[in-house]
Amino acid sequence: MASTCVTCVRDVLARCLLFGLVFLVFAIISGGWVAESPTWAPYFDFTGVQLTWMLVGYGFVAAVLPVWLLLAPRDYLSTFLKIGTIVGLAVGILIMRPTLTMPALTKFVDGTGPVWTGNLFPFLFITIACGAVSGFHALISSGTTPKMLANEGQACFIGYGGMLMESFVAIMALVSACIIDPGVYFAMNSPMAVLAPAGTADVVASAAQVVSSWGFAITPDTLHQIANEVGEQSIISRAGGAPTLAVGMAYILHGALGGMMDVAFWYHFAILFEALFILTAVDAGTRAARFMLQDLLGVVSPGLKRTDSLPANLLATALCVLAWGYFLHQGVVDPLGGINTLWPLFGIANQMLAGMALMLCAVVLFKMKRQRYAWVALVPTAWLLICTLTAGWQKAFSPDTKIGFLAIANKFQAMIDSGDIPAQYTQSQLAQLVFNNRLDAGLTIFFMVVVVVLALFSIKTALAALKEDKPTAKETPYEAMPENVEEIVAQAKGAH
Repeated sequence: MASTCVTCVRDVLARCLLFGLVFLVFAIISGGWVAESPTWAPYFDFTGVQLTWMLVGYGFVAAVLPVWLLLAPRDYLSTFLKIGTIVGLAVGILIMRPTLTMPALTKFVDGTGPVWTGNLFPFLFITIACGAVSGFHALISSGTTPKMLANEGQACFIGYGGMLMESFVAIMALVSACIIDPGVYFAMNSPMAVLAPAGTADVVASAAQVVSSWGFAITPDTLHQIANEVGEQSIISRAGGAPTLAVGMAYILHGALGGMMDVAFWYHFAILFEALFILTAVDAGTRAARFMLQDLLGVVSPGLKRTDSLPANLLATALCVLAWGYFLHQGVVDPLGGINTLWPLFGIANQMLAGMALMLCAVVLFKMKRQRYAWVALVPTAWLLICTLTAGWQKAFSPDTKIGFLAIANKFQAMIDSGDIPAQYTQSQLAQLVFNNRLDAGLTIFFMVVVVVLALFSIKTALAALKEDKPTAKETPYEAMPENVEEIVAQAKGAH
């Protein structure tokens, strides 16, 4: 009977996967038709603020609904797409054997480049670390993932295997970016203010001229051609990494499959592939934040700590989505673009989370009397803290107006005070830039204080554990998973 049920479930999952793949391809193709339709296109053309509220609404609903209703089936199907796409990209690279056109080093190694500014140390390690270590994954693996495991034996394959795939994605992204013509890369990733100042009549021609002056020859015709091939009106200043990866993936997959589907199809397929990572971060991240916030609110009111309480869930989820929704909105309305406001915080915060998670791992080892293994966590912790605290200090307090948040804010504030406002800005836009940079500085300082305080408490706890003769780590009692619906119902009745 059990084997028959397992077979039925597998058949249903296979059909769902097949239908999902078919409708995915249809959605991408029909999306092009809709975009070209003067009747339907306006219904799907949303402003940044509208998209912000849509994401906030989605994050709220996804975090409140039971895991089995949305997250589990959605992530199950999307996992096949993610792994299949990245493995397909790797195979495509082996087939195409593209030339890496990006030089190993450019003149921007001095940290004065248009894409990012600052010394190689620490910013290089903040930039690339997401493919090696990620604090966000520590949050998810501590709250959401354990609830989906049948037994602890699956943790290694899912957790370690997932991070190996994350690193694999990072390598594929690096290859995809490096096969793009350097001139195209810098045209896509440099700020618009650098490529084409306000009032420029021909943005593409200006961008081509500026990038060529850096030693990476590119023509306006080439930029127009690539934009047409990927189905976009322009590729100028499409910063953030996602469009760059999508362009590289599109040409690799298009060539490896012998021209099957046009480049525009594969470009938008790649964008959708990347969106799956973002949606997962939104809903799973909000859910993890909700759990932690409920624990915190439970100190004030024990009823708010109950995860089975709908009012408590709704309150904590609303607070979480409003918090990250506020920062998303601030990025959307930022005159320089949200990527310039939010992205500098991401690398620092993500790696700080990783350092904090490793510190806690080390403390647990000390409390379990397994301190001889603590170096496994402490060595990467030391490097992460050195990099992130150095980067955080520079981003907050550097006098360089291309690096320090406070320096940038003071520069714009001086423009407002003197009345010398550049033509490309209004006074309200400069005020917005001042506020956003001061907010970034405040958050960066807060992150650093939290990390330092946690490090001090970790040292104190570890030293106290060393003085004890027996392990001091405590574990919640083992509870067997219910085997069937009847047991679940019985446990629910017993709880009430």
